Amino acid sequence: MSINSKRVLVTGGAGFLGSHLCERLLGEGHDVLCVDNFFTGRRSNVAHLIGNPRFEVMRHDVTFPLYVEVDEIYNLACPASPIHYQHDPVQTTKTSVHGAINMLGLAKRLRAKILQASTSEVYGDPVVHPQTEDYWGNVNPIGFRSCYDEGKRCAETLFFDYRRQHDMRIKVARIFNTYGPRMHPKDGRVVSNFIMQALAGEPITIYGEGTQTRSFCFVSDLIDGLVRLMNTGDEVTGPINIGNPVEMTIRELAEAVIRLTGSKSELINAPLPHDDPVQRQPDISRARDTLGWSPEVDLQTGLRATIAYFRDLRETMSTEGSHRP
Repeated sequence: MSINSKRVLVTGGAGFLGSHLCERLLGEGHDVLCVDNFFTGRRSNVAHLIGNPRFEVMRHDVTFPLYVEVDEIYNLACPASPIHYQHDPVQTTKTSVHGAINMLGLAKRLRAKILQASTSEVYGDPVVHPQTEDYWGNVNPIGFRSCYDEGKRCAETLFFDYRRQHDMRIKVARIFNTYGPRMHPKDGRVVSNFIMQALAGEPITIYGEGTQTRSFCFVSDLIDGLVRLMNTGDEVTGPINIGNPVEMTIRELAEAVIRLTGSKSELINAPLPHDDPVQRQPDISRARDTLGWSPEVDLQTGLRATIAYFRDLRETMSTEGSHRP
């Protein structure tokens, strides 16, 4: 173990973002403990890391206390797509709130630095555009998305109260829409939905008229932002928006996916989900000024890499299916 290496805990480490973060930290020479209950995380996401002597996987639910020895904690544990976090909304809230309490308690005991993976969903359906970290948000506290939105908002409250009350070393990142390889093929998010439908030649489902906007950040850029935030001095707490400020409509995204996959899929419309935000775009001035960070991967490059991943995944699933008795 080098003098600069650390012992790092990543909760939700077998998830989409968590697996990429584990990979990045191992590449920097750190020891990584990946903790996941495998509700949405997948062993296949970290299978290629298993042989690394610096990597360890532990099945654990963060709603229960965890007793380990680490130097830093990245708290990423929580279902992040509506189809998953609405499956068991009570457990989703527990994961955000009890999980935050347990990880903060661990960090307090160890005097460890801890980063909370918060979300742009704390802004709800924003009436301020683009969204700055000073905006308090427009969130429905009793809607179908509230288990996630309010759970994450409460987690932020806990982080800053622990900071004020116990002088904790905290970091809060507000993550905007992120995409890339290892997304769950059935997570219900627009990028994975559109690519899977396009590769299958199925109609691409657009909710509403497709005029609602999102800003899509490639996973490698997002992970770089998280690591940069963790590596700042103790005076930097956040919250800091981490996302791509290039805004586009959902319809434009669907058209880009069709073009890049060479699909003949048609666009069809479906009713807009309840409380679906009309627009979402981060103001990343604070990330630029504080972290020296801004995204580097353009949408076309990122989509090509993501399409290649899902194409290989479909072929693997097809081959495995054909070998079943």
